[in-house]
Amino acid sequence: MDVDDLRTFVEVADAGGVSAASRRLNMAKSIVSRRLLRLEAEIGTQLLARTTRGAALTEAGTTFREHAARICAEVDAALEAVSVGGALRGLLRVAVPSTFGPTHFAPAIAELTRRHPQLQINCRYSDRYVDLVTEGFDCGIRVGYLADSNLVARRIGSFSVRLFASPDYVAAHGAPETPDDVPGHPAVMIGTETWTFSAGGKSFPVRPTGRFRADSAVAIAEATAAGAGITALPDVIAEPYVVAGSLVPVMPGYALPSIGMFVVRPPGQHASRKVQVLIELLIERLGR
Repeated sequence: MDVDDLRTFVEVADAGGVSAASRRLNMAKSIVSRRLLRLEAEIGTQLLARTTRGAALTEAGTTFREHAARICAEVDAALEAVSVGGALRGLLRVAVPSTFGPTHFAPAIAELTRRHPQLQINCRYSDRYVDLVTEGFDCGIRVGYLADSNLVARRIGSFSVRLFASPDYVAAHGAPETPDDVPGHPAVMIGTETWTFSAGGKSFPVRPTGRFRADSAVAIAEATAAGAGITALPDVIAEPYVVAGSLVPVMPGYALPSIGMFVVRPPGQHASRKVQVLIELLIERLGR
């Protein structure tokens, strides 16, 4: 039985169809289909019921998928254990935020491929919430304040945050000077978050209000630079706008909490060695 056929079957089962699995594997659909047929012929049982909308596991397929996934994981672990210099092998699938991903995380992930030439890495860049288990990712990188979940999280660093507005907005409407002033200004924000300011050892939580919301920090920066209101932004996002003169810090006497960078993974007893090595490299590159 070919272990690559087992891997392909697991991908199809998790992705819900041949087309989705072929995109995950970066492989032609004809090859994926051929591997599935070969595996089913090998074990003499239908594992997937093909439909016009994808593929669904049969009863046998549901049972077989759990064993196949464990076999693939054990094969990867065995190969890594005996490889010269502990080289990583197999496929690492990572969900990465598109706002910070290309500039902050992509270089570190590229370094991982340089150090481990036998490792394949598939990254998906998106600012939407990614379900790691359902969508078949080994881990994800998330930036922000983590909501409660059953995911296992490891903090790898943080970004400082300040309040910003455009010079034109400040000239026309003024700038808030204390937390009590913040509700009087339209906010540009991700959702219905609370901004918690601090000064002199005291905390001042504020619920900002505004008409512009976006799931991208870059979009929020652009809207704020265009005069839509005030916003709380990581300095790494705001810096080029500040240098260009399209954003200025406001309310400098009050601090905002930094936002964390985390590697999250599905719950389980142990993280795979591939994920552990990625975490170590990200801390090495970004933990400062």
